[in-house]
Amino acid sequence: MEPPRSLWWSTLDQPVTPRTALSSHLDVDVAIVGGGFTGLWCARELKRRDPALRIAVLEKSVCGFGASGRNGGWASSFYPQSDDAVIERYGHDAYRHLRLELQRAIHSLGEAIALEGIDAHFVHGGTLTFARDEIQAARLSAEVQASHEHGATASDLVWLSSDEAAERGRVSAALGATYSPHCARLHPARLVRELAEANERLGVTIFENTTVKRIIAGNATSAAQVITAGASVHARFIVRATEGFTTTLPGERRSVAPIYSLMIATDPQSRAFWDEVGFRNYETFSDDRHLIIYGQRTNDDRVAFGGRGAPYHFGSTVEERFDESPKVFGALDSTLRQLFPTLEGDVAFRWGGPLAMTRDLSPSVVVDYTSGLASAGGYTGDGVVLSYVAANALADLIVAPDTETSFTRLPFVQHTSRRWEAEPLRWLGINVALALAARADRVEGRGSMSKASSWLERLTGH
Repeated sequence: MEPPRSLWWSTLDQPVTPRTALSSHLDVDVAIVGGGFTGLWCARELKRRDPALRIAVLEKSVCGFGASGRNGGWASSFYPQSDDAVIERYGHDAYRHLRLELQRAIHSLGEAIALEGIDAHFVHGGTLTFARDEIQAARLSAEVQASHEHGATASDLVWLSSDEAAERGRVSAALGATYSPHCARLHPARLVRELAEANERLGVTIFENTTVKRIIAGNATSAAQVITAGASVHARFIVRATEGFTTTLPGERRSVAPIYSLMIATDPQSRAFWDEVGFRNYETFSDDRHLIIYGQRTNDDRVAFGGRGAPYHFGSTVEERFDESPKVFGALDSTLRQLFPTLEGDVAFRWGGPLAMTRDLSPSVVVDYTSGLASAGGYTGDGVVLSYVAANALADLIVAPDTETSFTRLPFVQHTSRRWEAEPLRWLGINVALALAARADRVEGRGSMSKASSWLERLTGH
């Protein structure tokens, strides 16, 4: 399988040459299925805790082929569940610990990248969420107030007037924006490819072009086992880190819903353009529409811009042809030019791919000591930092199972989301939610409150 034809893969320093596939039986301490952020950070953190561990990473294509090499490059403290949902389920102390740990993780992620000598274009410039109509402005103002009531301060999230927002970045028709410093911008493919090399320097063995057919639980008399197309692996622990491609494994069709997010990237923009619109500190940006959009200014002065809107495909199907949608690409181009009317040139790159959404919108980290099976994922598009945090939790649970750490105390650790409904209910529910989000955005764009917004909240609880 070839890497996606995206801006990120096209701007790597070196061509991608696949590593050797697994061709014979292997015995290791930890086998990791999936060579993305979760799997590679997990391997690194395991080696840092116990250098003697024998670790193998098995990747179906090449490391970073999935969401890790295709995403918007936001290293944020965002979490897929709302603050209220986390507090209601786990309590305020757990919510506060989660919020602070995710904020700290941005810094520690940057430090880890620097320590490994990875040039991932990491810039910690914060993020702006613009209000482009009165309804968005009211919603964002309420969000700031609620976050402060939950314990955040103006140093975590603040409302900026239109003039204050313009000092950082300008989009058309902005009435103001929220600003949070808890976000960094990076080049995801550079990070994941160089992270794989850092793991090899630590002694981790990586096999690419190695398709995993089955993962078999261990027991008191036999080790857990991975069956690949050409060989097998026995291990004390097997970590499944397959995110949006989880549903391609036997028995996992309802574990997560693979939701497609698509991106475009422009030609490089002139100095005059960036002098006009700002983003001098490489702040990431979005607005408060329901159908999520996200953007960043790249190192070579392009705008990389993405969003949701592609349909969920029946049966949790993942296929390469779904990585493209002319309709969604056209909508992204149109939206980007609405935000930046003076945008220059053409769209130079178009790409997409699946992310994993759980039924309760909660990520998870699970280690079962009886079967030797472990997993992490379900980040719902917030995976750059969450994968790093989840990998640290996995490493702590595997190396020192009786020791409580700041990572293992996170509320999504040892949490299992309930399975998605059987089809066609899953297909109907997810696509109705997407349609409601699009409807709410259209109505609110005309200055009216939308019933679709409240229906969407009832349907998703978010």
